[in-house]
Amino acid sequence: MDFQLSEEQRMFKQSVHAFADERLAPLVEEWDKKGAFLDHSILSEYVDMGLLGITLPEKYGGAGLTAFDAVLAMEELARVSPLAAMPVFETSVGPIRVVELFGTEEQKERFIPPACTGEKLMAVAMTEPEAGSALTDLTTRAVLEGDHFVINGQKRFITGGGYSDYYMVYVRMSDAKGAKGIGGIVVEKGSPGFTFGKQETFMGLRGTPSCDLIFEDCIVPKENLIVPEGGFVFLMQAFDVERCGNATMSLGIAWGALEAAKRYAQERKAFGKPICEFQGVQFLLADMAMKVEAARLLIYRAAVNAGLGLPSIYESSVAKCFANEIGKEVTDMALQVFGGYGYSTEYPVERMLRDSRGWPVAGGTVQMQRVNIAGAMLGRRFSQR
Repeated sequence: MDFQLSEEQRMFKQSVHAFADERLAPLVEEWDKKGAFLDHSILSEYVDMGLLGITLPEKYGGAGLTAFDAVLAMEELARVSPLAAMPVFETSVGPIRVVELFGTEEQKERFIPPACTGEKLMAVAMTEPEAGSALTDLTTRAVLEGDHFVINGQKRFITGGGYSDYYMVYVRMSDAKGAKGIGGIVVEKGSPGFTFGKQETFMGLRGTPSCDLIFEDCIVPKENLIVPEGGFVFLMQAFDVERCGNATMSLGIAWGALEAAKRYAQERKAFGKPICEFQGVQFLLADMAMKVEAARLLIYRAAVNAGLGLPSIYESSVAKCFANEIGKEVTDMALQVFGGYGYSTEYPVERMLRDSRGWPVAGGTVQMQRVNIAGAMLGRRFSQR
């Protein structure tokens, strides 16, 4: 078991670290306060850095690397802000992987190259007003009529909503109950009958586009069907990769908070000496470091074992659940190190604390991850009905 990065991975990590600090960190405060997001001019810099499509095949414009390489990049970027890591997330562990894993050759050639150039990003549309954790209760319906599907329904809390160009939409395709009737189809922005709700304003992750997707007799070519009816299991297998990305977002935030607390503890003085000289602060820093390192190893295990394929549901769920929870804990401890300054918007840890709270809800709650973990341990599925 080798815990060392290759020379190429170290160099890649260092370059992303510098890019995050020098180019993206100065923009983070504006993203948070103004609710702004990356514009396409910055996306072109991601392309130049080789940060889009890290896990996608070279023949379609990707880098052809592993999920672990994508995790390394996301960790460095999320250290300054999860928004900075979002383009890597969407193009390396997000819904475009569904196309890469299960799409036809024609679909891959049509949808993957634009993701690798940042020209057209793809978001996933799963959650509905009455279907979140109970995803198989979704009611958005796609009916085949001749050479196209007609889609009706509504999706909620869709990250990338209104910003992304393509949407991998989970739809019900028949009256078959539960997972049996569900498939996945790509809907393009601007399709007839496809509109967006208002942009959400969240406690954290400000600047991340998120809104309802509204389908009213939306017309979509039948060639856009990626996963046919009954393929829900394949959609969820691809989602195991996305769990690793979600976990890495939490890890990056926690790592950024730890780094900020370390710097502050050496600069801030009380009773005539830096506060890092006090045992109480040392204990906080040590506990933060242990949590970050443990989360990092769990995520790395899931990603490395996945290689170029799919991680196990057990390893990805353990990594996501643990990283989501330590993200909250570490940012809270960092705020304590900062004291009153940590509660001020003039310092970054209050933003990190707010951002950390979104990931235990997004991409499958930590409660659902525990159900996955128990099911994998015991070799059975547990119905929540």
